[in-house]
Amino acid sequence: MFKLQILNKLRFANVFILLLIVFVSCALLICINFFTIKILSANRAYVNGESHYSKGQKDASRHLITYLYTADQKQWKLYLEELKVPQGDGIARKTMLKAGDNEDARKGFLVGRNHKDDLDDLVWLFENFKEVPFLAKAIHEWEQGDKLIFELFVIGQQINAKIEKNQLTPEIQQKFLQKISDISDKLTINERNFSNTLGEGTRKIKGLLMATNIIFILIIVCSVCLYYTIMVKRLIVSKKEIEVKNENLTLVNHELDRFVYSASHDLRSPITSLKGLIEITQLEDDPNQIKKYLQLMHQSLAKQDQFINDIIDYSKNKRAQVIMEPVSLQELFDEAIAQLMHIENANRIIFTKQLLVDEIQSDSLRLKIIIFNLISNAIKYADSSKQEMFISIKTYLIDGFSSIEVADNGIGINDEYKDNIFEMYFGTNKNKGSGLGLYIVKEAVENIKGNISVSSKSNIGSKFTVTIPHAYGI
Repeated sequence: MFKLQILNKLRFANVFILLLIVFVSCALLICINFFTIKILSANRAYVNGESHYSKGQKDASRHLITYLYTADQKQWKLYLEELKVPQGDGIARKTMLKAGDNEDARKGFLVGRNHKDDLDDLVWLFENFKEVPFLAKAIHEWEQGDKLIFELFVIGQQINAKIEKNQLTPEIQQKFLQKISDISDKLTINERNFSNTLGEGTRKIKGLLMATNIIFILIIVCSVCLYYTIMVKRLIVSKKEIEVKNENLTLVNHELDRFVYSASHDLRSPITSLKGLIEITQLEDDPNQIKKYLQLMHQSLAKQDQFINDIIDYSKNKRAQVIMEPVSLQELFDEAIAQLMHIENANRIIFTKQLLVDEIQSDSLRLKIIIFNLISNAIKYADSSKQEMFISIKTYLIDGFSSIEVADNGIGINDEYKDNIFEMYFGTNKNKGSGLGLYIVKEAVENIKGNISVSSKSNIGSKFTVTIPHAYGI
């Protein structure tokens, strides 16, 4: 029972661990996917922002070149308007590096024509991953681009000053045009590097996400499969246990029906006999005859008392929990013999004891039932026709087991009865016993994981041998 409880606890622990693995894996998978999607969304927002950055720079360069050759104030205003786009992103970058997330940074992103719904992702990615290699490299490219934007701004101011002072010459125009073209070329490379870096980071994140998803999905699938395997096995085992319990219950019910029927008969029989003897005694005047009737009453009551004791032993053996403790066999034998000396012919029997084993670890209640019934049977079925009657009691060790041997030279057991003597209510002589004794002995022996055997010859004697393990679990 103890081992079964441990196994059940281990099974429950294993199932609980599997369920915990599944729940933790699912939770981690959800978190990883959530943050990965958030990172990818922020990357997408940065790539989209880079397109506005690049377009704003190119449009600003185009308007500045047009202004350089036409001196059209409308083109100057358009140049300044378009240049605000990359300048706004630059303000956001500088502000977040210095002060983190604040209103100025968000305004800068809005000036850079980033969508307002992307602001949280843009700021979150910058704040939490600016040290990550791929984003740090992208931010560096961004910084280099802002420097070039500032150079473009300075060139624009110089061109505007020359136009206002009417100092432009074809040579100066050509120099400014070359500078604008050089800056645009550098910015194109810079912007391409920025996009490529983010794209490379996105691909790496995607690959890691795929690998992580596959790993966690495999963990979840394996855990679920293992969980269902354990549950199916447990259902199969439970089904088998229920079938065995049903079979045992059927046997127990059959045994109980038989016990109730026989017990009611055996309990009523002595009472009926007593009532008859009392009625006869009331009509009798002869003291000697009355004495004989009283003796018969005493025998009937003794039989009734023995039967009740057997029923009590039967109940204790069925219900009482096995308790392992030190037990003295010497004391149990002495107690049993002392209590059974009232049985007929007991005082004529010679008891011999050879106890090579005294104290053992076992259940005292079951051992008392076993020893009491074996000695009681040996006394009841003694052969009074023999000049010398004896009961030999031995204890010894054999193959790691403690053995108890009770032998006698009584009337013995006929061969035809040997296979049935341990059955309930089987008795070779109903006048001497209830038929429960050896049945109770066998159950008591089995309860302490022991074994019982008998060898007997009619008119020569019987020998019962009980072997008991040193430890209950053996």
